[in-house]
Amino acid sequence: MKNTLWIAAALCAVAVTVNAADEKKVEKKKVELTEAQKTTLKEITEKYDTNKDGKLDKDERAKISDDDKKKAADAKLPGFGPGKKKDKK
Repeated sequence: MKNTLWIAAALCAVAVTVNAADEKKVEKKKVELTEAQKTTLKEITEKYDTNKDGKLDKDERAKISDDDKKKAADAKLPGFGPGKKKDKK
């Protein structure tokens, strides 16, 4: 009987943890860009979007010049400028 209670308690704890992790994903807020940021993003996208899908993929982002990266960082565009660096494995 005690083992059953411990197993039930452990399953409840796991369910609560998983649910909390899912809620964090939902809480992610969409960033509203200013008109200046929208203009800068549009210019950079038009310049480097070689496959014309309206987005910059990994290869296209790698080709952005240092001047354009600085321009985007100065405009405080999300995803440009100093931020968290992912560890390469």
